[in-house]
Amino acid sequence: MELLAIFQAINLFLRFLLELCALAVYGYWGFKTGNTGITKGILGIGTPLVIAIIWGLFGSPKATIPLSAPLHLLLEIFVFLIPVVLLFLLGTVGSAWIFGCIVILNRILMYFWDQ
Repeated sequence: MELLAIFQAINLFLRFLLELCALAVYGYWGFKTGNTGITKGILGIGTPLVIAIIWGLFGSPKATIPLSAPLHLLLEIFVFLIPVVLLFLLGTVGSAWIFGCIVILNRILMYFWDQ
């Protein structure tokens, strides 16, 4: 296997991990934001569930309803960069910077490698 193909496979695996991390951030935000146990549960479980459904339908590589490139980019911004804002708001600034930089680097590589 060629070295570039290995790096491309690693980048795709990283993208999958970033999807999982984004969902975890949405859940973390929901549990920290809710005022009562019920709202914490609804936000903490419901938000990542809704995001996962939207991503699966419209944004994933095997999306049921593929979007045009500009709309897909907007969905990616929503799914991957809003967690950066949420991490900042929750006071985990270091995590926000790390996650945001990795997301941007991953997206740049995906663009150049046409993934």
